[in-house]
Amino acid sequence: GGRFEVALSPSVQPTASGLDEVSFLVAGHAGAAPRPVGKVASGGELSRIALAIAVTTSRLGAAPTLIFDEVDAGIGGTVAQTVGRLMKQLGRDRQVLAVTHLPQVAACADHHFVVAKRPQDGRVRSDIRPVAGEARVAEVARMLGGERLSGTSLAHAQEMLSVGATASPVRKGRKA
Repeated sequence: GGRFEVALSPSVQPTASGLDEVSFLVAGHAGAAPRPVGKVASGGELSRIALAIAVTTSRLGAAPTLIFDEVDAGIGGTVAQTVGRLMKQLGRDRQVLAVTHLPQVAACADHHFVVAKRPQDGRVRSDIRPVAGEARVAEVARMLGGERLSGTSLAHAQEMLSVGATASPVRKGRKA
């Protein structure tokens, strides 16, 4: 039930970018009046709007790399799978980097890195390490069920990674 609109209004005077002012308006749910995206959208919503625009215009642009920071904020389940599939679709033509906390999104990636923060000498240090094979299965299982891994979470992680590796693009007409 959400809506995204583009509003054009004449500028008071000509600017370097033209004679019109462009505003992006969004209504998060049915019945809500569209308002300026910068006033109503959270960081996660802004990322998902950027993802939708990137997917919609992917054939038009030539940006070699797209970066999404926590595009999965405030979502889960089926929507997270859709976001993962959309990013995989974008990754066919360019490099897509995403920070995610959801296993549904991570399982669609071609490569997986774990970022961990830890205190060191009174400061916070970030470590980044690639995970692949069984280590990746364990990481997705940790994302699913926490630090204590079980046979069930490992099996679920393996299944998610198998499905994510062959994720098909979102079909036209389906909502993301």
